[in-house]
Amino acid sequence: MQLVNAIVLLSVFISSLSSPVIASESVWHRETESYSGILNITVYRSPSCSCCGGWMEHLKRHGFQVKDIKAIDMEAIKQKYNLPKELTSCHTALIDGYVIEGHVPADDIKRLLKEKPQLTGLSVPQMPVGTPGMEVGNKKEPFAVISFKKNGEFKVFKEYRSY
Repeated sequence: MQLVNAIVLLSVFISSLSSPVIASESVWHRETESYSGILNITVYRSPSCSCCGGWMEHLKRHGFQVKDIKAIDMEAIKQKYNLPKELTSCHTALIDGYVIEGHVPADDIKRLLKEKPQLTGLSVPQMPVGTPGMEVGNKKEPFAVISFKKNGEFKVFKEYRSY
């Protein structure tokens, strides 16, 4: 798993050298979901993860207060919060009793907090190119934000095909 993540990160880095992202052009800078509550989120990530910083900056841009915790044993954190293996990604975050896994857009987290469904959390499995923190030029892979429950049930919370 770590080798696969390293290869993905390396390919993203190499691609970014030929197609730099201009921050003002990111589709993720637009705010479509408002939330009046407190947005304190704790992010657990590997000290060597480079894309997590981009995702945390995305959250800050949308009003989140981010507590960044560099963790050596991410697998233990994912197990502690009962994250299904099929839904894992590079970082795990906690907000208002929910688990947020991977590059979930800020607006989807705000929607979760507003609606307060009976869920364990949201996930963007793996690391799709184009998600917040994984921008590489104009490349955008379709992806889905998946909601999940403690009983192992999960379903699509929001789909992104053309964004």
